[in-house]
Amino acid sequence: MRALKKSLVALALVAGAASAHAAGDGVHIERQTWSFGGFTGQYDRDQLQRGFQIYKDVCSACHGLKRVRFRNLAEPGGPEFPEEGVKTLAHEWPNKIVDGPNDAGQMFEREPKLFDPIQGPFKNEKEARAAQNGALPPDLSLLAKARNVEYTGTWWAHPFSMLRDIATSYQEGGADYIYALLTGYHEAPAGVTVAEGMHYNAVFPGHQIAMSPPIAADNFVKYQGDWGSYDQNARDIAAFLSWSADPTLNRRKITGWLVMLYLLVTTGLLYVGKRRIWPNIPH
Repeated sequence: MRALKKSLVALALVAGAASAHAAGDGVHIERQTWSFGGFTGQYDRDQLQRGFQIYKDVCSACHGLKRVRFRNLAEPGGPEFPEEGVKTLAHEWPNKIVDGPNDAGQMFEREPKLFDPIQGPFKNEKEARAAQNGALPPDLSLLAKARNVEYTGTWWAHPFSMLRDIATSYQEGGADYIYALLTGYHEAPAGVTVAEGMHYNAVFPGHQIAMSPPIAADNFVKYQGDWGSYDQNARDIAAFLSWSADPTLNRRKITGWLVMLYLLVTTGLLYVGKRRIWPNIPH
């Protein structure tokens, strides 16, 4: 009986906390439509190529992609740049690779090769913080996996929301968050004081972020053919960072469907075999 009372109290506390969270503690983020969403979704190669352009032209000034190798940019399922073009890109990449020791026992810097990671501009955390007024620019490789959207509805509807996510194979929370963050820079509401060196962002926890708006309505990257927009930039970099965090998504989904087809055919053959063999065996 005492254990039951404790369970009921714990349930009430969880429900109360969830209700309070739904009352305004969380930030609602709209779900976007992505080519790689759902059970059959795949990355859009052109979008990934545009997203890498945003990373190279904007994000690489502060952030690295240390879990992405240059060769990955040419592999199937990703941006699929020509390999020769990726070799040239690596050769011209401004951030060098620290290697060694050489025959004299000295460490040295060299130009990146296809097997090297895409390094950011800072050699260590202290150098990064010194250059960014104490803020640490995170590595972007796994950002789309490290961030997600929060549930902001009522506590009693939460299980139904979870079932919907399972039924639709929702895995795009990181992309939704990144898109919302990049488009969430606004003027601070009346009565809100933004600390020195910070910027107001409607999505970021606490609504104050050290990173200045990387793209804006009047400052966005134009693509080949002189087209593009603030919104398109945000969508493309969000898609690219989703790929960097999950580069095998295309192959995994195709393999999954092949496995399901194999199991379906196998089930059919076993059923036919059962119907042909067991009726002739006396019970």
